[in-house]
Amino acid sequence: MPLPKYHQIYLVLREQLHEGRFAEGLPGELALMAQFGVARVTVRRALEQLSSEGLIARNPGRRTRALPPPVSGESPSTKGMERANLRGLLENLVTMGLHTSVKVIEVATITASTQVAEALQLQLGDPVQKAVRVRSTKEGPLSHITTYVPDTIARRFGRRELSKKPILVLLEESGVKVGRAHQTISARLADNVLAQHLDVSVGSALLAVRRLIYDEDERPVQWLHGLYRPDRYTYEMQLSRVGSIDAKVWVSKDVSAQFN
Repeated sequence: MPLPKYHQIYLVLREQLHEGRFAEGLPGELALMAQFGVARVTVRRALEQLSSEGLIARNPGRRTRALPPPVSGESPSTKGMERANLRGLLENLVTMGLHTSVKVIEVATITASTQVAEALQLQLGDPVQKAVRVRSTKEGPLSHITTYVPDTIARRFGRRELSKKPILVLLEESGVKVGRAHQTISARLADNVLAQHLDVSVGSALLAVRRLIYDEDERPVQWLHGLYRPDRYTYEMQLSRVGSIDAKVWVSKDVSAQFN
């Protein structure tokens, strides 16, 4: 099942508000009903959510208008959101861990599958720690995270430690000197298990992240599979052009995350 219709409308209108499309005011309820093919109650619910987040002002008998950004320069989308403006991915991840709560779903020592062994440069069947956690903000579930760590490292921490500290901190405390990370971002639809943990409908779109962490000696020390709610997490990066004039490429410079 997809996201509720009112929430889909809310997401579309929120993006359009951020783009400045409604400088003269939002369309009326009848126009929105015709645009999205829904009942008035559905439109009103979407507008109520926008209003509760301080994105619009609704006055009886007057056109609904977009509210200007706060004086601080933060856009309305950051209201009630933790913002991490950080110099690098690893610092970003640690900060997020410190500003969210975590529920440990599973921690177990398993034998490495072909994929896990290849990623962590282990032998097929070698022991690895598999940990499954759900991170949340005050607004609700944010992410469903599965991590794989070689047993030689992970034996130094377990369920208790994982419930209290970000795993990167635990790696450092275990003597690992974290060096770099390789990350891919794609999309995935929520199955019934993910839908339950993240409080979304089955079939909802999720931001899918795979991240391989290396130590300073270029040895893989953690493989992460993360699924994030796109309405509660935004991944940003700044790009710069490098190279000669005829061979310039875009290179990421900084990363940051927004999550509510």
